[in-house]
Amino acid sequence: MSTEVTGATEETAAKPPVEPLRLLAEDADDLSIMSAALQDAILRPVDIVWEPAARRVTLTLSRFCWECGGTRVMAAMQFGDVSAVKSRRLPRGPETALELLAMHFEEAEAPGGRVLMMFAGGGDLRIDVECLDAVLTDLSERWPARIAPTHLEDGSEQA
Repeated sequence: MSTEVTGATEETAAKPPVEPLRLLAEDADDLSIMSAALQDAILRPVDIVWEPAARRVTLTLSRFCWECGGTRVMAAMQFGDVSAVKSRRLPRGPETALELLAMHFEEAEAPGGRVLMMFAGGGDLRIDVECLDAVLTDLSERWPARIAPTHLEDGSEQA
């Protein structure tokens, strides 16, 4: 009995499919892992949805898959127990591309604090939470990235 892989090369047939990323952050260490997975994610201001009555913020992003190399995937991140959201120097144009560089958690009165999301160009988003409760999940199939993000060694962005 022979098995045949139709339409696949040896290289793609040997690679197992990559499972969608699903992460939960409940402390600063968890959020740093989520931050690494989201480095160079792209979103627009309209992709940030603050629902005060539900006390949640949801973001839809095009995530660069560092773990897969050279692909992107649509992903969603949601924060619960949100008490306030503030932005500083973030463009407000609905179709403006925002590039997420990093996130970190500043503790306040336990278990609360602030999630700081830093974007290329110097803007940031602050999400005040009563306790850190964030989830990240991939939503789509991966597609080839047109350009791989690059960073200069001193941490500044390459043009």
